[in-house]
Amino acid sequence: MKTHIEFKSSAFPAYEGEDEEINPGRWGKRLAEFIKSQLEKENIGTEDIYSEDWGVAVPIKNEDFPIWIGCGNSEESKDGFLCFIEPSKPNIRHWFRKIDTTSKVSRVSDALDKILRSHPDIREVRWWSENKTEANQSLEPTALLVTPRAFARVAPSSAVAHL
Repeated sequence: MKTHIEFKSSAFPAYEGEDEEINPGRWGKRLAEFIKSQLEKENIGTEDIYSEDWGVAVPIKNEDFPIWIGCGNSEESKDGFLCFIEPSKPNIRHWFRKIDTTSKVSRVSDALDKILRSHPDIREVRWWSENKTEANQSLEPTALLVTPRAFARVAPSSAVAHL
């Protein structure tokens, strides 16, 4: 499944003091606000965005299971960003039952792709799945913004030991 999309843009600078709400050097609120507004135009309901220690989350309205998009800047490039969709697996367990997430996550990823590719100031759009990051152990821990769970699988073991 396509769950991680990275791109470059100068359209989403940090708000003044935003990195104090999140973590030093981390931002994504303007991007999250933009994505939230555009998802609504694609008939995908959202809830209030909220800050996390890695960036900003855009919760998607969904009765079957929690689904959200994480948005944040990338330390790899001063104008780089990453968005990721959770859940990133095709199946999850929720209330003791197995749920296929594929169709709902695909609907969100298709809308996100359309939204980002149609923005005139977004360039170098590239999708990848979480399992591709798991296979590439040569990535530097600061090269990508990923969920804490995925970070442990992506980062070299020496970097994880320092956390």
